[in-house]
Amino acid sequence: MKLVVQVKLLPTSVQAAALEATLRACNEAASWASEVAFERETFRNFALREHTYAEVKERWGLGAQAAQHVIKKTCDAYTTLQANLRAGNLGRPGTKRHRQTTGKPVSFRSHAAQPYDDRMLSWQMDTRTVSIWTTAGRVKGVAFTGSTEQLATLARYRKGESDLVCRDGCWYLVATCEVPEAELNTDPVDFLGVDLGIVNIATTSDGRIMAGRQLNRMRLRDRKLRTKLQKKNTKSAMRRAVRRRRKDARRARDINHKIAKHIVAEAERTSRGIALEDLTGIRARVRLRKPQRATLHTWAFAQLGEFIVYKARRAGVPVVYVDPAYTSRTCAQCGHIDKANRVSQARFVCRSCGFVDHADRNGSRNIRARAWTLWRRGAPSTAPAVPPPRRTAERGQRITASDVA
Repeated sequence: MKLVVQVKLLPTSVQAAALEATLRACNEAASWASEVAFERETFRNFALREHTYAEVKERWGLGAQAAQHVIKKTCDAYTTLQANLRAGNLGRPGTKRHRQTTGKPVSFRSHAAQPYDDRMLSWQMDTRTVSIWTTAGRVKGVAFTGSTEQLATLARYRKGESDLVCRDGCWYLVATCEVPEAELNTDPVDFLGVDLGIVNIATTSDGRIMAGRQLNRMRLRDRKLRTKLQKKNTKSAMRRAVRRRRKDARRARDINHKIAKHIVAEAERTSRGIALEDLTGIRARVRLRKPQRATLHTWAFAQLGEFIVYKARRAGVPVVYVDPAYTSRTCAQCGHIDKANRVSQARFVCRSCGFVDHADRNGSRNIRARAWTLWRRGAPSTAPAVPPPRRTAERGQRITASDVA
């Protein structure tokens, strides 16, 4: 399986200037190539190369490999754009957002990431330095650093391209690694159900609750601060707002990594599989009050699921996605389904048999049961399918906040 390892570069001032000039030149060339592709409606790599390759090399002083990567990056950007349009992520045809996106060529930021292959970048793991191509020539002895685990993975499994990234004045290399997968456990003794939510980020069928109270408070505070900064609308205020947004994203990412690591380790230790909800398209289906929408849309549903899946693949733990419909209203003891069973966000009381439990734990037990049924029917360890185009909820269908909490 492919993973990425990010290491931090520690360039001198001269080396940093060369790297910055290289990124600017590459992204200016990519923006120009994008205009050519848009005008000629040519979005395939080899076809676009015929119209842009020579001028990209001569006009911006790029090497042969760098020029090819610039053109390929441009084509990849249009491929991603078309995928988002087909999925409905940029609005329906005819809407303002759809017209604005499709009515102009793709442009690249001056510090957008630039891919490097082994001809343009070489790693010296013993001295922790890299030799990297720039428009000013080959720059050797650029130091890099990272955690012990990152460096070990990089030394053993690095294979393929690496991306040069500049973020907040710091330089990084994001390297692709081919990491071997563990042998899949094809005979799990049971499944560990995981109920995902906003109030409680994850609740397992074992009763372990990962509360999101602290994270939600921090996000609310940061959202209010960013609102004030956006109203001020000065350059310094906008720079600070961007830094706060990135800090919030890093915090959520770190928490999701820790939760995923715990869930996978517990499932591996007990020889169980992992059962997750298929929450594809939940933002389009759920109807919430306005104060709750920001909380829903900033919570990383997909990210936590992706972290669990890739960590499970490395550990050989099977993962099964189940339909989340009515898991919060179904009694895990007798199977009775009733909206009134969900007394509050945290309390579940069955109207049929009187079973009482924490609402999220009851939901995770239902998820575990559904996964175990699917597995015995022959369902493979798999991830959810490609999300369908966004659409509004069907007439008469109503999903409340308690169903996703």
